[in-house]
Amino acid sequence: MFAYALPILALASAAFAAVTPMSLDQRDVVRRSLSGQATYYGGNVHGGTCSFSTYSLPSGLKGTALSDSNWDNAYNCGGCVAVTHGGKTVTAMIVDQCPGCGSNHLDLFPDAFSALDSPSKSIIDITWDYVPCPVSGGLQIHMKTGVSQYWFSAQVVNGHRRTAKMEVSTDQGASWKTATRTTYNFFEISSGVGASSAWIRVTSHMGTSVVVKDVPMTPDVIKTAGSNYA
Repeated sequence: MFAYALPILALASAAFAAVTPMSLDQRDVVRRSLSGQATYYGGNVHGGTCSFSTYSLPSGLKGTALSDSNWDNAYNCGGCVAVTHGGKTVTAMIVDQCPGCGSNHLDLFPDAFSALDSPSKSIIDITWDYVPCPVSGGLQIHMKTGVSQYWFSAQVVNGHRRTAKMEVSTDQGASWKTATRTTYNFFEISSGVGASSAWIRVTSHMGTSVVVKDVPMTPDVIKTAGSNYA
């Protein structure tokens, strides 16, 4: 009887492991170790290709440009990467593009590069992974200059994760219209939403969503959500 008990217990343990829920980050199939190289440049948050003209990096978080080979129509803007070299790791937010750089190449801000190796090296081999951004507070909706009820353009800043989708509702969530992502990291509806304010629903690459209510269709407005991506 005891001889049969061990296989049964093993099966039960395996079944339990199979149904034990994994964390969001364990389920993130795009989070993988990538190999490439890193260089450094002066750094550009406000004027970078991610168009973060109103955003400043939180204390302790570095910045980086991402190769155009990995750009994916600005999909990775605002995402964070853990970069490893020589046993050292630094976390940086993607805020800019590196045109002509090789696949998986990161052009780090100077402080990020120097945290990994001497700037005299100029180029180093690295591995890196996408990771949740170590930001605090709610994510923010930044309305672009020129926005009105006749033209919609907005971006997400201070997100815990990368933004995959933005939708807009003018009937308190009864229906939603999907905005189109641009290569400069804004989501747009060329005809506008036809109202002076709207609800905005943003969805992360993990499928988690945040709804920001009553966002005015006013140029340069920044509306902070009560939460961030889980």
